[in-house]
Amino acid sequence: MKHQQWEESRDLGNELLLSVKQMKSGNAAREHHVPVSQAVEARLATGLSQSTFARLIGVSKRTLQEWERGNRTPRGAAATLLKVAVAHPDVLRELR
Repeated sequence: MKHQQWEESRDLGNELLLSVKQMKSGNAAREHHVPVSQAVEARLATGLSQSTFARLIGVSKRTLQEWERGNRTPRGAAATLLKVAVAHPDVLRELR
């Protein structure tokens, strides 16, 4: 019963409109920044799908997904290749 009374006392429509106005004006109450892995950053910089990017750098799609989630960390040449992809995505796109 308490929950129902609380909901009835709120004007959700006005709250939603206020939120939209705040977002449009750049005055949003909160900003969230989600850190992404270097693998995500590299793939997004090239504009390629996971399948295409994985094939291009010579790893399985599953391996790329593990890197992107942060479950595994690329090492050696793969780590260097991701750095190149972030700094010079056009080079990887040309190789495609």
